[in-house]
Amino acid sequence: MLKRKIYTELQNWKTARHKEQLKKCLLLKGARQVGKSFIVKEFGAREYASFINIDFFKNKQLKQIFEGELSSVEICKRMTANIPNIKLIPGNTLIFLDEIQCCGNARTALKFLAEDLRFDVIASGSLLGLSYGQDADSEVEEPSSLPVGYETQLTMYSLDFEEFLWAYGYDSKTLYALKEYMGSSSQIPESIHNRYKELFREFMVVGGMPEVVMDFAQNKDFNRVMEIQQNIVALYQDDISKHAKGKEKQYVRMCYDAIPRQLAKELKKFQYSTVEKGQTSRKFSGSIQWLKDSCLVNACYNVSEPYLPLMANEKPAQFKLYINDTGLLTCMYGFETKKAILNNTIKGNAKGGIYENIISECLIKRGYNLHYYKPDDDHELEFLIEKDGAVIPIEVKAGNTASVSLNNFIKDFSPPVAYKLIANRNGISGVKEILPHYFVMFL
Repeated sequence: MLKRKIYTELQNWKTARHKEQLKKCLLLKGARQVGKSFIVKEFGAREYASFINIDFFKNKQLKQIFEGELSSVEICKRMTANIPNIKLIPGNTLIFLDEIQCCGNARTALKFLAEDLRFDVIASGSLLGLSYGQDADSEVEEPSSLPVGYETQLTMYSLDFEEFLWAYGYDSKTLYALKEYMGSSSQIPESIHNRYKELFREFMVVGGMPEVVMDFAQNKDFNRVMEIQQNIVALYQDDISKHAKGKEKQYVRMCYDAIPRQLAKELKKFQYSTVEKGQTSRKFSGSIQWLKDSCLVNACYNVSEPYLPLMANEKPAQFKLYINDTGLLTCMYGFETKKAILNNTIKGNAKGGIYENIISECLIKRGYNLHYYKPDDDHELEFLIEKDGAVIPIEVKAGNTASVSLNNFIKDFSPPVAYKLIANRNGISGVKEILPHYFVMFL
């Protein structure tokens, strides 16, 4: 089993539910193929005496459990009538409602199940970020009412770089020894730096999708990586065809396919004209929202000024889009691009776009919202994050070129720390800390 950080969050939810009498079910969201169902099944098997798995997509007849009165007592009664040999052990049972978008009554019933502290309930499903009005799938059922206040929502992503290293056999002790170089004037030994730099390039190519990582950890075959990733990209494209409504099917697909081209050009904001010549947000803004809600992309907004809260200073019309998993992005570029990344021979604007994508992905997985700062046509900071009560700038360089934009930001806004992520080893100059790209896992 792959070690996942979200497992600890599941344990924390269980602890709060039992010790603090938390009357909330857990709703696990995230893109397809990131391991939602797998992690819940592992959690149920390890942490509970009884685990009940109800998959509404595979077993449509089980929807009748949620027909009629939706009290917890009646639901549990119908569970025992429809699922042979289950055990409802008070205080030690997890009920997993998988593909819950296929049973609207089950989503409504989360309120009543949350109030019954005898049993714990986790729900998950595909494309739960979409509002029901956006979904054209005939099997998706709209709940009569949403259980507002009775859900703890968690978003799950593909593996981050630290989890990727765990799959390689690296332990936390080894990684925390590396972290000691943050804020230090001591340089990372070159042999150690070269090894982690190589691993980070592999992460850019393999990505964090669990199926891909598990297969690569076992077979070390980049051709197999490419094949599995192509299947996942095709699945995402099928989701667009199945779930987007009407003409949005075509528009969402056009926007999704345009993102790799835009990143390769290192555009300063998403340009609708690269999706279709002469078009504006009027035609495609709904498609962009669909992609964001489905967790297929990560959005990064320009801000008018770099002050807290950054979301209050967003320029809604100026944003960039990044693919949710950089391994999938490099798959979309093709095998030759993967090879160039691994051999460190990739050049041109595409190189910068790929490095921006991997840093954006890592920041999202660290829990940050994405913003950038472009005060004029000549200067840009790739990312701003909110950390420890301050706005922290992050400059990303595929190589190690000059830091004009970052230096200007430090001069104008005096941040407590500023990060420059580069291909080379670490260093410190005033509040500016220069770190290798792979140190993003510690930010």
